[in-house]
Amino acid sequence: MSRTQSLGNVSTKQQRIAKLAREAPEMAFTTLAHYIDLDWLYMAYRHTRKDGATGVDGQTAKDYEANLMMNLRSLLDRAKSGTYQAPPVRRVYIPKTDGTNRPLGIPAFEDKVLQRAVVMLLEPLYEQDFYDCSYGFRPGRSAHQALEAGQYKLMGIGGGWVLELDIRKYFDTIDHGQLRKVLSRRVRDGVLVRLIGKWLNAGVMAEGELSYPEAGTPQGGVVSPLLANTYLHEVLDEWFEKEVKPRMKGEAFLIRYADDAVLAFEREEDARRVHSVLPKRFGKYALEIHPEKTKLLDFRKPKRKDEDKGGKPGSFDFLGFTHYWAKSLKGNWVVKRKTAMSRFRRAVTRINEWCRMNRHMPLEDQHRILTQKLRGHYGYYGITGNSWWISKFCYQVKRLWRKWLSRRSQRGRINWEQFKQVLKRFVLPPPIPIHSTYRRAAKP
Repeated sequence: MSRTQSLGNVSTKQQRIAKLAREAPEMAFTTLAHYIDLDWLYMAYRHTRKDGATGVDGQTAKDYEANLMMNLRSLLDRAKSGTYQAPPVRRVYIPKTDGTNRPLGIPAFEDKVLQRAVVMLLEPLYEQDFYDCSYGFRPGRSAHQALEAGQYKLMGIGGGWVLELDIRKYFDTIDHGQLRKVLSRRVRDGVLVRLIGKWLNAGVMAEGELSYPEAGTPQGGVVSPLLANTYLHEVLDEWFEKEVKPRMKGEAFLIRYADDAVLAFEREEDARRVHSVLPKRFGKYALEIHPEKTKLLDFRKPKRKDEDKGGKPGSFDFLGFTHYWAKSLKGNWVVKRKTAMSRFRRAVTRINEWCRMNRHMPLEDQHRILTQKLRGHYGYYGITGNSWWISKFCYQVKRLWRKWLSRRSQRGRINWEQFKQVLKRFVLPPPIPIHSTYRRAAKP
C-alpha cells in the first residue's frame, strides 16, 4: 500500500472517530484501539520527530528505521497483546526565567511512536469536547491565536479585571488517579487505558537513578500535552464555561494555552468571587494555585481623569508578552503587546552565552546559526506593535557578536566601523514583524 493510501486510511478513521464523538458527547468509548493497525503506526512514525534527543535506550530514529516495518509489526503486536513495556523517561533540566529548572522528559524513540499513535487516536475525539478558549497543543491552534483572541476580547470589555492564573508545578502534580477518572468519562478501551497507565507508571531516569513519581506527566512526552489538556479541560475550562460564566453579572472570558491562563471580567465583584474560589476548585483535583503568582489586576481602560492625575495603567504578562494600554496613532486607547522584559533578558543572555562559547567557530557557521536564532525570535515576537523590541533584540545580537569576535585573538578590539564590514559580508536578517496585521492585510 502506498504512503498516500496509508494517509487516506488514517484520515478517514480519524474523521469517523470525530463524527462519533460529536454525535455522542456523553458517550464513553469502549472500542478504539482496533483503529490502530500497521498503516496507523507507520503514519505515527512519519509524524514523530527524527532529530530529537535519544531516550534511556540510546536508540536513534535512524537505528529504528533500519528495520522499520519489522519494528512496527512487533510494536503493534506488543501494544495490542498487553506485553508492551514502557521504558523509563530520561529526565533533563532546562533553566526557567525565575532561576529554577524545568524538568523535561525524553521518551525512547519507539515509545514516542506509540504515544504518537495514541494521540492520533484520541485527538479527534477530544477536539469535539475542548472549548474555543483552549489554544495549547491543539491542531490548527497557536499561541499567536490565543494572544489575538485575548487582545480582541479585552478591548471588547474595556480591559476589565484580569486574573493571572499560575498553577504550581502543574505537569509534575497531576494526580494519576484523578486523571484516570477524567479520561474514563470518554475513554474506556482496555488497550488504551492499559497503555496510558504504563506511561504514567513508567518511571523517570535522572542522573542514573530510577524513580517512580506518584503524580505528574513528564513534559516532553508526546502524549503528555493531550493528557494535561484533558485534565485542565475539566478542572478549569468546563467549570468556567458551565458554572462560572452563567453566574457572572458582567462579561467574562478565559484564554488558556496549556497551563498558562488569564481570566478577564468586566466587573470587579465577579473577578473577586472567582479569585476566592479558585484554590478550592483546583484543590479538589490535587492541584495548587500559586498564591504569589496568581494575581488580580485592575486592567480597565484609562479615563481622562486618570491621565490628568498621571496615573499609570496596569499591565500583565501572558505567553511571553506584556499587555498594556497605550494610545493608537488616532489617539484612541488600545491594548498593545510587547516582549516581556524577563523573556527579552533571557533571550539576550542566551545569545551572549552562545557567542562566548562559539567565538572561535568559523564566521560562516556563526552567521548561519545566528541567522536561525534571529528568525526564530522574529517568528514568535514579531507581532503588530512590537517592532521596537525585536529591533532592539537585533541590535543586541550584533553588539554581542562584535564583543565576542573581538576576543577571538590578541589582535585587539573590533570597532563598529570594522564590524560593519563584517555585516556587509554576513548580512543578518532585518527585524521584520512576521505576524503583523498590516503585512497580512497587504497580501493579495
